[in-house]
Amino acid sequence: MSRRPKFPTVPIPAAFDPLDAAVDRWFESHLRHRRSVDVVMYGASAVGDHGVVWLGLAGIQALRRHQRGETWARPFLRTAIGLGVESVVVNGPVKFLFRRTRPLHEGPRPLHLRQPRTSSFPSGHATAAFFGAALLRDDDPLWPVYYALAVIVATSRVHVRIHHASDVIGGVITGIALGELTRRLLPVAPPSGPVPPEPTTAGRAETPPGSGHPGASGTE
Repeated sequence: MSRRPKFPTVPIPAAFDPLDAAVDRWFESHLRHRRSVDVVMYGASAVGDHGVVWLGLAGIQALRRHQRGETWARPFLRTAIGLGVESVVVNGPVKFLFRRTRPLHEGPRPLHLRQPRTSSFPSGHATAAFFGAALLRDDDPLWPVYYALAVIVATSRVHVRIHHASDVIGGVITGIALGELTRRLLPVAPPSGPVPPEPTTAGRAETPPGSGHPGASGTE
């Protein structure tokens, strides 16, 4: 009987444990068990599932650009397809490589929350949030709103105790890196070719009377 192959796992350094514990205690003391904060954080986690909020914002952005007569299809497709590829990569091979155990939540939750079964590291919500914000910010005055929402979505994963703080930090770094790489490889406006030189004037311009070579007029 053949044994199933064991794939290597990359351990998360124990040096992050004090940080994770300290951040969790801070959330427990200052933010958790407060109805208004729970509603915001659980809601942010819910809309961040599968990158739904970023797809919705990409659709709204495309509609705004279409109404202004601007190019909208390329930015929209870049965001939509990019989020799909990012999700497959991060939630597939990247999480499989780490396979970190998620934080333990004791007792009932104040609100309903989907329970993921993938590795805790890195946070897929945080990765998608900062990846989506990076792609949406091109030529959009609302870019601070996108990043503010990304911070809330990423932070919510610690609040609801689905991720350790270091998972979220890893997700933020991954999302920023993938977002900037995608922006560089697939700019919203494709680079134009070389600017052709200005056409030269054929022939020689007429010389105004009295401004030509010496001797062209009676006086010098």
